[in-house]
Amino acid sequence: MENQSNTDNNNQAIDVMLRPQSWETYVGQDKVKEQLFIMLKAANKRKEVCDHMLFYGQAGLGKTTLAHLVSKELNASLKVTAGPSLEKVGDLAAVLTNLESGDILFIDEAHRLNHIAEEILYPAMEARKLNLIVGKGPGARSLTLDLPPFMLIAATTRANLLSGPLRSRFGASFKLDYYENSDIEAILTRSAEVLNMKMDKNAVRILAKASRFTPRVANRLLKRVRDYAEVNSIQTINEGLIHKTLKLLEIDSLGLEPYDRRLLKTIIDKFKGGPVGVNTLAAALNDDKGNIEDVHEPYLMSIGLLSRTHSGRIATDRAYKHLELELPETKLI
Repeated sequence: MENQSNTDNNNQAIDVMLRPQSWETYVGQDKVKEQLFIMLKAANKRKEVCDHMLFYGQAGLGKTTLAHLVSKELNASLKVTAGPSLEKVGDLAAVLTNLESGDILFIDEAHRLNHIAEEILYPAMEARKLNLIVGKGPGARSLTLDLPPFMLIAATTRANLLSGPLRSRFGASFKLDYYENSDIEAILTRSAEVLNMKMDKNAVRILAKASRFTPRVANRLLKRVRDYAEVNSIQTINEGLIHKTLKLLEIDSLGLEPYDRRLLKTIIDKFKGGPVGVNTLAAALNDDKGNIEDVHEPYLMSIGLLSRTHSGRIATDRAYKHLELELPETKLI
């Protein structure tokens, strides 16, 4: 258990090392950064607390990193928590009452906020008031506390699960999209330099293509390549080493993992390529539909292997080709 704890701590330390520490080293999301710059510079110029912000998009696209960079730009203290940690009203009240003027409160996984805790946020965000009910029954009384000026940054992978009243209280919402391959290559090049790894251009290109357009995935794969090179005493990472590492991890050239391929083959083999409803598909895979919708489906759709229609999910012609399967006769007509 102690060795496992040390390993986890080392991985976390490496992740912190690889996290961009400045706007110059944060690659991609140019439109988001441009809008952020204007908001932050205006707030600094007026010497005001910036409007509340919502970052949403798939996991690993840089929402937490952006929150850290915003806090640096505003020279503000960043207090980090997560939706599942704020189960009770008292949990959120404790966080809010510990804020100081100008602080930034970052709530990750905001879509998992308790409904009652969410309602506490409304007056806190709008009027900087904390409204509490003290006691129960006839003796209960309301208590209102003033909060210092603060900024809330919320991050979520499921913006559709946030209530309308909560979404409307953010001064700005930013959607983070998948990265371009060129951006992922730049991120991998920088990360390799941070880790003192030598990689040739072809190795960077192939690893970027398997990184699902996601910086977190790119850095995770890079760490596994680093492990393989270390064990085999290889000094320079080349194309061959990348292929060997990806084969060991059962990741193909497009970044598909075993579950992704199983999902597509289930649609093709059991449901003749679709359409099939997500609930039926989840039952066939013995999985939760949320895992399909949140983790796997977005990427498979982005690279054109899966199509989502009103009737259900369909494996595209490109999926058959990638999996080296013959198209059914109905698709050949």
